Amino acid sequence: MTNHIRPLPSYLVQRFHGWRATTYQDNRAWFRRLAESGQHPRAMVISCCDSRVHVTSIFGADEGEFFIHRNIANLVPPYTPDGERHGTSAAVEYAVASLGVAHIVVLGHSNCGGVKGCHDMCSGHAPQLEEKSSFVGRWMDILRPGYEKVAGLPEAELLRALEKQAVLTSLDNLLTFPFVKSAVEDDRLTLHGLWNDTGEGLLEQFDPARGIFVAV
Repeated sequence: MTNHIRPLPSYLVQRFHGWRATTYQDNRAWFRRLAESGQHPRAMVISCCDSRVHVTSIFGADEGEFFIHRNIANLVPPYTPDGERHGTSAAVEYAVASLGVAHIVVLGHSNCGGVKGCHDMCSGHAPQLEEKSSFVGRWMDILRPGYEKVAGLPEAELLRALEKQAVLTSLDNLLTFPFVKSAVEDDRLTLHGLWNDTGEGLLEQFDPARGIFVAV
């Protein structure tokens, strides 16, 4: 198996050496302090794998500030301790129970390919995602309830509404985790829902009092 592994592409090697000669050297004491004292992030951010979503750039975050978990369409599954492999659930548990983060931010975004796949699957236009062997399809099953809530909207509005449903679905599912629910009820943890328009550089947050996303 290992004979298929190749050295890192040269452009990435060059970028690493550039980073080490500048950013690291200018902040060497800070990096060593982080390494020795461990991480103490204020917030966990659950965002999409999409390469256009750059969490640390959006918030101007430093190393050690955010505990970031990325997956397809920034989804959190319901609490299901059934012995299966749940990378997202494990990340949430570690962030809340071990790191004691004060905030969990679910960050959705525009033109999300995973959400588009859910739309196509639920509307009968992506039979390949219906296959039991489709990892993406079975993951996007998490968003099926959200799709049902917005399926009646005009096509021009549906995808954006579904992207925001992905955020709301994850927030609802987070509260099915007993340790998340108790932390929220004890005011040790707050949950936040955001949606980023990647093309326009805009950010919206969910306002529970009005039941809509509003510009920050």
